[in-house]
Amino acid sequence: MADNIARVFADAIATDPTRPLLTWYDDTTGERTELSGATLANWVAKTANLLTDEVGAAPGDAAGVLLPPHWQTAAVLLGCWSAKLTVTGTPGPVEALFVAVGRVDEAAGWPAGERYALALDPFALPMRQVPAGCTDFVSAVRGHGDHFTPYPAGGEADAALLARAQARATELGLAQGDRLLVDVTTHPDPVDWLLTPLTAGASVVACAHPDPARLPSR
Repeated sequence: MADNIARVFADAIATDPTRPLLTWYDDTTGERTELSGATLANWVAKTANLLTDEVGAAPGDAAGVLLPPHWQTAAVLLGCWSAKLTVTGTPGPVEALFVAVGRVDEAAGWPAGERYALALDPFALPMRQVPAGCTDFVSAVRGHGDHFTPYPAGGEADAALLARAQARATELGLAQGDRLLVDVTTHPDPVDWLLTPLTAGASVVACAHPDPARLPSR
């Protein structure tokens, strides 16, 4: 049974890092972003380096993530797991808090060492106006290294999360090289839209607010 999310991610892209790993659609905004395994790995490494070098987070520390499904959310989550942090959405003390701009007020009461706001811009452009008390995640993460060596062992929650993902992949009959289409509005849990395809060596087409008329072409 796999117990290290960073290793599962590395294995999923090892065969061909150039193939599309995560394709993101939002049919309300018209957004489409496609990331290869190599591109997503770059974002993940930068996030993990941000956490270890800038935040000073150590294995076992908590990171708060108040983000909807999105390709940038995938980078944040995998970066946290690569640095062996415990990801939580429950208010409490955290070393780093990643929050969508629309939820900054909700996160005001969280005790956090560092706060990073994400506008989830389709092109990952820096924010023109950063919420008070926060740092723009995109601006901060770009300056960090493109490579990160994950810890040999996974984080405390890795085994449980991967067990759920593997069970879901088996239920769906996913196999190496498959493409999984997920309505993330209905299935916002990252176990469904992120970890399940990774455990099977599959890639994902994640759609927010999907337009039924576009389903056949997807």
